[in-house]
Amino acid sequence: MSGPVALKVALPDGGMVSALLDASPGARACYVFAHGAGAGMQHAFMASIASGLAERGIATLRFQFPYMEQGSKRPDSPKVAHAAVRAAVGEAAKRLPELPLFAGGKSFGGRMTSQAQAAEPLPGVKGLVFVGFPLHAADKPSTERAVHLDQVQVPMLFLQGTRDTLAELGLVREVTAQLKQRATLHVVEGADHSFHVLARSGRNDPQVREELLDTMAGWMLAL
Repeated sequence: MSGPVALKVALPDGGMVSALLDASPGARACYVFAHGAGAGMQHAFMASIASGLAERGIATLRFQFPYMEQGSKRPDSPKVAHAAVRAAVGEAAKRLPELPLFAGGKSFGGRMTSQAQAAEPLPGVKGLVFVGFPLHAADKPSTERAVHLDQVQVPMLFLQGTRDTLAELGLVREVTAQLKQRATLHVVEGADHSFHVLARSGRNDPQVREELLDTMAGWMLAL
């Protein structure tokens, strides 16, 4: 399997952001994968998820939010981030028109995707996948950031670690229960917000990534 293909995604304001498309010839779906607040699309975690999904028949389109493209550390406003998500989804649909589309991302990227979907459904997107949904600020439990999920009418997969300080597990269970059949929660035992596990857990980070990949691919291909 060859490496990712570098692309440019046109934004509605006339700007452009970089993107990477990982697609194997036998791909059966495509996941538009947005990065977290602190690291861009080329971060090792993002790259390993993209390559692992490609091995499982899921193409991925990773992209930069405009602030990351510009080298800024301050995340974009929701309006700007939502426009980037929408543009990336459009690019994926154009590049791989025959494949069912999914969208979501790591932390901030997942939340911006769900907000965009809640505001106006992303064309062709069958479901959302959140790799560590940031339910609240670190150690400040709240469900306020989940209110908009009531407006999301497509299936959602939440991948959450038991040691995630940005998503107290009891609150995540409460939120997903309220979403009823639209939400699937997969709990990763011992993982933090970065899906890192401690040595005493008896597992290592690569094993956790395999669990994430199998869960993501299985869920997307079953829809």
